[in-house]
Amino acid sequence: MIKSKKLSLHNIKHGFFNKKGGMSKGIYQSLNCGPGSNDNKRAINKNLDIVRKKINKNTNEIYLVKQIHSSKFVFIDKNQNKKTKKVEADAIITNKNNLPIGVLTADCVPILISDKKNSIIAAIHAGWKGAYKDIIRKVIKFIVNKGYKPSDLIAAIGPCISQNNYEVKYDFKKKFLKKNNKNKIFFKIIKNRIYFNLRNFVKNSIKHSGVNRIDVLNKDTFNIKNNYFSARRSIHLKENDYGRNISLIMINSKNS
Repeated sequence: MIKSKKLSLHNIKHGFFNKKGGMSKGIYQSLNCGPGSNDNKRAINKNLDIVRKKINKNTNEIYLVKQIHSSKFVFIDKNQNKKTKKVEADAIITNKNNLPIGVLTADCVPILISDKKNSIIAAIHAGWKGAYKDIIRKVIKFIVNKGYKPSDLIAAIGPCISQNNYEVKYDFKKKFLKKNNKNKIFFKIIKNRIYFNLRNFVKNSIKHSGVNRIDVLNKDTFNIKNNYFSARRSIHLKENDYGRNISLIMINSKNS
């Protein structure tokens, strides 16, 4: 697990977990936290329990959503007493204490956000589709509409695939340039092959939403030396599935 220095605030607990320290076997070894994978469900639940305890031993749950590469998000209000059902979305926002919220990734970008007073947090799963559909801007806009200033927000960009390992087709690049021609800065061509900088595209989306306090944890999930699950690496190795990395954040109440 690694942490963002900028997010390491008094009442915030968080962590970007890699694939080490869990119970899963085989291609899922060992800290696979993805219920959507074909891994043994009991092992996944044990792994989720391991990461939960590292964030907060006093809660029995981690709130996750069913990720669908969208711009949808869910808000869990602190005054909401009934149990929130799992929904299809790619981001979670909450002002509730002691509720770990998280996203699962395997090359996509995990983003964790807090305000400087530790009273609202968000976890975002940003693959190219979600980032293209402006999920980041929509989440930050929602938080701002709750009365928070963008200048009071802190965002941490977690481990994801590097540009050098993210080859894309011409139609992919064309789609982004059609959206905004300035997006050409996120592409480079090496030996007639096109590579996309998802990390910098995400960082740019955060900055354009008015958030300037950004911490980038520059770890490439594709590089096996970094010990992260990677969908692209699994495809490259002709494996039939892959594990998921988890990233968590929680507002820690003073008495917990």
